[in-house]
Amino acid sequence: LVSSIGVVAGVIGVGAFLLLVAFVGLCGALKHQQVLLFFYMIILFLVFVLQFSISCACLALNKDQQNQLLEVGWNKSDSTQRDVEKTLNCCGYSSVDSNSSCAAECFRTPASCITCSTILQTYAGEVLRFVGGIGLFFSFTEILGVWLTHKYRNLKDPRSNPGAFL
Repeated sequence: LVSSIGVVAGVIGVGAFLLLVAFVGLCGALKHQQVLLFFYMIILFLVFVLQFSISCACLALNKDQQNQLLEVGWNKSDSTQRDVEKTLNCCGYSSVDSNSSCAAECFRTPASCITCSTILQTYAGEVLRFVGGIGLFFSFTEILGVWLTHKYRNLKDPRSNPGAFL
């Protein structure tokens, strides 16, 4: 579980923004408002560019870059270190130091403790591949949405001339 309030707030904020964008698209389609559909199409394209870029970055990170980012995150907060050590039952990032304190149960017998870097690197690699793949899938569905919005936006409004579609 994520204990960082910043991450949770960011996810909720992005979700609320995407809900607002979807609502703009729905209103534009129901009322056949070309201006709303135009702005929906532009915003959806910008979301596509951002999501596609992040997905490619997730898939492009190699092991050294992942390790570097994990180590920076590890050194940033002592409370995060304790949470990770307790949750994953590991001690230290790159080495187990018997002179330091560790929240993991394995620390009672330090010889059996493994470092957190091995667990975190495996987990981070899997998560980055998963998030990158899912992000690519949804970014291409967004491009489909932009294309469909463009096609629907250029249709004639059936309320203005009902016989136009016959």
